[in-house]
Amino acid sequence: MDDFPDSGEDIVDLVVEAEATGRRLDAWLAARIERLSRSRLKALIEAGHVSVGGATIVEGKKPVNSGDHVRVTIPEAEPAEPEGEAIPLDIVYEDEALVVIDKPAGLVVHPAAGNWTGTLVNALIAHCGASLSGIGGVRRPGIVHRLDKGTTGLMVVAKTDRAHKGLAAQFADHGRSGPLERGYQAIVWGVPSLPYGLVDAPLGRSPTSRQKMAIVKQGGKQAITHYTVSETFGPASAPIASLIDLRLETGRTHQIRVHMAALGHPLIGDQDYGKGFLTKAGLLPQPLRADVTHFPRQALHAWLLGFEHPVTGETMHFEAEPPEDLAGLIAGFEAL
Repeated sequence: MDDFPDSGEDIVDLVVEAEATGRRLDAWLAARIERLSRSRLKALIEAGHVSVGGATIVEGKKPVNSGDHVRVTIPEAEPAEPEGEAIPLDIVYEDEALVVIDKPAGLVVHPAAGNWTGTLVNALIAHCGASLSGIGGVRRPGIVHRLDKGTTGLMVVAKTDRAHKGLAAQFADHGRSGPLERGYQAIVWGVPSLPYGLVDAPLGRSPTSRQKMAIVKQGGKQAITHYTVSETFGPASAPIASLIDLRLETGRTHQIRVHMAALGHPLIGDQDYGKGFLTKAGLLPQPLRADVTHFPRQALHAWLLGFEHPVTGETMHFEAEPPEDLAGLIAGFEAL
């Protein structure tokens, strides 16, 4: 593990060990400089910032030899392309390596077509300022997972290249070999036939709409969602809706929304995957009927987040109560 600082221009001098003879330069550097990702090191090599024995090397595949003196010059991080914006954030936890936020509904995570400003990334650039050390050489927050615009709840974001590398590895592993844990609450139409279960169905782009995802037979990515019925609403003989606790083994776009719709129990408020169920609101008394009809988003909240701190190794655990709009909806159903 290297002990060099995460910001400013650094010069890292290393000597190749005997047992490393023959290894690729980029692979060897990735093992020796843990705070930099493999892709970041590749970019540094190709840009001429790595030398071996005083000679500049621009190909990462070059093998190293015992006793080689390797120098890596890490330029100071460039300013982020997105501009920082003073957008209020609910900061749950923050240190030098990462920040955990409770994302509100309506906040898009990353700038993209139609949302170049007013995003979480814009807000974090303004909030973190100089404490961002340069993810991939640019002063920007490291996004390792996302929540849909309408979904609320907990997110962790890296502030340093080293933290980004460590968190990204955990999310790529989906918690199979570590403490990564993600828990969600959702209000869905009806009640699943089993009190708990899982949906294991691959997801890909919908063949009818590029803006949607769908369960596909070929070319999809593995998606596994575990669910437990926490509470049912309405008459015991014919419940109208239920509160579901969900845990993810994978983190695909719209995963919970598509999987619950596939079970026949789409999320309340989901205009993409459950619009046809809105007529069921007619079974509800006022004012709950109006609240459900006009609920502006999918009723989904990321209430639980756990992971291993990428620098200290400490197991971090966070919980967030549902926001006011979702809490009000739950209370309305509980009063049935």
